[in-house]
Amino acid sequence: MSAAQPRTPVVTLSTASTYPESTAAAFEMAARLGYDGLEVMVLTDAVSQDANALLRLRDHYGIAITSIHAPCLLVSQRVWGTEPWPKLQRAQAAAELLGAETVVVHPPFRWQRDYARDFVAGIESMQSETDVRFAVENMYPWKAASREFMAYLPDWDVRNDDYLHTTLDLSHTSVSQSDALEMADDLGERLVHLHLADGSGSTRDEHLVPGRGNQPCGEVLRGLAERGFDGQVVVEISTRKATTREQREIDLAESLAFARHHLSGVAEDFVPAVAREVLP
Repeated sequence: MSAAQPRTPVVTLSTASTYPESTAAAFEMAARLGYDGLEVMVLTDAVSQDANALLRLRDHYGIAITSIHAPCLLVSQRVWGTEPWPKLQRAQAAAELLGAETVVVHPPFRWQRDYARDFVAGIESMQSETDVRFAVENMYPWKAASREFMAYLPDWDVRNDDYLHTTLDLSHTSVSQSDALEMADDLGERLVHLHLADGSGSTRDEHLVPGRGNQPCGEVLRGLAERGFDGQVVVEISTRKATTREQREIDLAESLAFARHHLSGVAEDFVPAVAREVLP
């Protein structure tokens, strides 16, 4: 009997990628375009906050919810209340109900000092109580008037803390000017989740379609496939500039094709099947 071949990582769509369209619209587009599942970004859209509503959408469209992104952005500071630990507990409960493998969480903001002080130990404690993986995401320093300051505690660089599971975001490596390939290697088996996007090296968190910036998106994907990565690759791009649904879907379809092309181990450059109508 031949040895089992490692499975190709699933490629899912973040509901943030379809903003400003609704969470429900993300389900419809992901299912029609052929994504393997969805990551639900919990934001101000009431549906994203309601696990029962998400369950109905999952069953209606027949597409899995594979991860939950906890509401830890600046714009979601008051979603599910203002206390950070109950937010993570609620994200865990939603993931367990929906059958999602992963909860994505950011390191605390520097002004959340009590939360930050206990964050690493608290994540470890929560992890010990569930099969859901809490994957802490790499962030970046903030810059203002050419000055850089640390916006996250204990660190924006998740390599510097003892997290069991981590998320690598390739738009964030662009902002922090980190070597994405080196970061992926350093994280090793702790890397269980990838946010696939691109960036130009700007101080803005751009979330470009992969292949339209300067990040080694293809190399990272091929490296993960070669080592038998069993986590999730999540397309998390910005389509806010799209003026029509058709233009938005071009970017979503191109991102999916890019991911599958490189995860398959093909060395040739990726050539989009559809002419680009939306440029960043």
